Amino acid sequence: MNTVIKSSYVNGQFVEIKQGQALIENINPANTSEVIDVFARADQILTEQAIKAAYEAKKTWAISNPQDRSDLLDKIGTRILNEKQKLGELLAREEGKTLKEAIGEVDKAGRLFKFYAQEALHAIGEKYASVRDGVTVDVIAQPVGVVGVICPWNFPIAIPAWKIAPALCYGNTVVFKPAELVPSSAWALAKIIHEAGVPAGVFNMLIGPGREVGDTILKSSKVNAVTFTGSENIGRQVAKIASERLIPVQLEMGGKNPLIVLDDANIDLAVSLSIHGAFLSTGQRCTATSRVIVTEGIYNRFLQQLVEKTAQLKIGDPLEPDTDIGPVVDAKQLSQDLKYIDIGLQEGAKLVHGIQDQQDSSQGYYFKPVIFTEVTREMKIFQEEIFGPILSVIKVKNYEEAFLVSEDSLFGLSAGICTSSLKYAADFQRRSSAGMVMVNLTTAGVDHHVPFGGNKASSFGPREQGTYAKQFFTKVKTAYQLSNIE
Repeated sequence: MNTVIKSSYVNGQFVEIKQGQALIENINPANTSEVIDVFARADQILTEQAIKAAYEAKKTWAISNPQDRSDLLDKIGTRILNEKQKLGELLAREEGKTLKEAIGEVDKAGRLFKFYAQEALHAIGEKYASVRDGVTVDVIAQPVGVVGVICPWNFPIAIPAWKIAPALCYGNTVVFKPAELVPSSAWALAKIIHEAGVPAGVFNMLIGPGREVGDTILKSSKVNAVTFTGSENIGRQVAKIASERLIPVQLEMGGKNPLIVLDDANIDLAVSLSIHGAFLSTGQRCTATSRVIVTEGIYNRFLQQLVEKTAQLKIGDPLEPDTDIGPVVDAKQLSQDLKYIDIGLQEGAKLVHGIQDQQDSSQGYYFKPVIFTEVTREMKIFQEEIFGPILSVIKVKNYEEAFLVSEDSLFGLSAGICTSSLKYAADFQRRSSAGMVMVNLTTAGVDHHVPFGGNKASSFGPREQGTYAKQFFTKVKTAYQLSNIE
């Protein structure tokens, strides 16, 4: 094999590969015979070296000139945007989402760095009048220190960007662990950050397994905070370790996002939003629509159009311009999706689109969108996050029943409603327990400059993105001073 072996990035350089070091092959999920890249696997020792480098670098980066941080972040963002076609193609090949979606994700990553380039120049302290004469009070926001960044595979450049950019913006150093399934986008991002001139140790990237790299980051006394996006199960483990160490933790976990469709909804829009939310990105989004709750007056017409439009979706190579849905990310995810078809049928749900015998996956992990009806609230396909293009459609009598069904979940990330009624729209926005509420919009579309996050089992800790990110990436110090000393 003549493939160039790539490595992790530690203390200002891509590390030297050792003889006999374990390797990771990055396989194209659309063509499993294609190896995109080969990486040397990081271990505990290398992770400890990266943490030490970040720990040493935090001393100067924390007090660095904000203009220098701004210039660095802006340079990174510009480079990402200038190379979004190439980066998008790479992302589509390794993760499986369509090229259009992949380029959109890269664009968002670039704009996140640009946003925090500006944010670095904003004053984030406050001055108060004391209740005591002759005393001044300053509330100062300072960086937390070394931040462990642990990211999932479904957004391999956007999610790292919305964690790394604010961490650097507010003066923190970073030890970044991307998912092993998608190392190429992470490596490309690390290369851009390196070439932009990041000081040694300020940013580090480790490609390796969670049981070595992730655990070492979580348990190191030199790591001051951890931000994690992934499954609820792993998130709970991360929270347990962080709580034992008494360090800040930020968790973004699962979703079981509902979309309510009322009788007065624009049916074409409702169908479009359902398909976009449930099936684009192959359903592999924490904000994906997984439950559509439809009132009985519009139910039959909605379901007919939903099935017809879903049948028209083209499944294929994500790099082809007319492809609507690419493959799922790997064999494990494909097996999980197939398992949930069996579970739904065994529980008594009715399969109205998608067949139990999915197409041959020997050339790629392709999966046809699935629509279930006659789904009840106790079924696993109603309650559990599947993370694939499997949609449950539930018929209800009226808005109030729809609302109660939408709330019946351990998760609370995103929730939507399709209606022409200002009354119901306002009521849903007010009463929904989700962290993000959409009216006549897909549950999966979010902006980069406003808070992102959910409630219940979906999220824990301060929100991500926008100016709210400073709540996690900074700590507050209250400084008192006697104004006049004689």
